[in-house]
Amino acid sequence: MANTRLLLVDDEERFLVTTKSVLEKRGYQTFVASNGLDAMAILAEKHIDVIILDVKMPGLDGVEVLRRIKQKHALVEVIMLTGHSTTESAVEGLKLGAFDYIMKPCDVKILLEKVDKAHNRKQAMEEKIQKEKIDKIISHPLSVFEKD
Repeated sequence: MANTRLLLVDDEERFLVTTKSVLEKRGYQTFVASNGLDAMAILAEKHIDVIILDVKMPGLDGVEVLRRIKQKHALVEVIMLTGHSTTESAVEGLKLGAFDYIMKPCDVKILLEKVDKAHNRKQAMEEKIQKEKIDKIISHPLSVFEKD
């Protein structure tokens, strides 16, 4: 989806450069971060739809970054990425709200399918929230003056 804004978070520079290039050639607007703190800084500045997040990173690991993302940006969808898959990290990531997880090296086609599905889910949730707000305004016009 050409209008999807992605954030790649991985401590492997070669993966970031290669994957960013592949995604941008397919029309995705792509940002990169080499660690969890940089990812959180980008999230604070940019509107991101989907994050592809490595599980194993120095400093904040992917599970902790996911926890922080979901606390501050609940609608952003996160796809966990690992070269060292463990059942525990996958299960914990899914419990914390990750959309899915993928093993490295990953097939580009599968990655793009998951990104598109994650973006579609985010859009559906945003549309549902907007519809609920509109329905509230229609049923209670004075609610416009209330704080959310």
